[in-house]
This record gives sequence, C-alpha cells and structure tokens, in this order.
Amino acid sequence: MPKTIQIRDLDDEVYAALVRRAAESAVTVPELLRAEAARLVARPSMREWLERTRQRSAPTTSARVVEALDDLRGPWPDAGR
Repeated sequence: MPKTIQIRDLDDEVYAALVRRAAESAVTVPELLRAEAARLVARPSMREWLERTRQRSAPTTSARVVEALDDLRGPWPDAGR
C-alpha cells in the first residue's frame, strides 16, 4: 500500500530548485521526489557497501593485470625474433 511522506521546513531555494528540475523533466515535484527516493533505496547504504568491499579478495596488482592481459592477447608478434 502506498505511503505518504511530508517534508517540513524546506528552504525556499531548495523547493525552487526542485520545481525547476521537475519542470526540466516534465514531471511534478512529487513525481520527481518519488523517482529520486526509489533511486536512493536501490543503492546500498554506506555500511552495506563497506561490508561488501571488505569481503572482496586482495586487490589485484598491476603486474597481475598485465599478466592477465598478456594471456588474453597471446604472444607478441615479434616475440619469435
């Protein structure tokens, strides 16, 4: 079931900027804020992001990157000379 959110004490400049952005996108301010809220919650929180990055394996060194690229590319054309 849809919920309603009310924001109080919004600065005039902020509201004017929201009106401009909504007009540029040919939507209403509530439609703009609804889309922005959906975009915001689709991203992980800072805590979730940090936790995921801590679980990654050790960073790849540039030497390992070059080695992987060499494996993909194959031998250099002048390697036999």
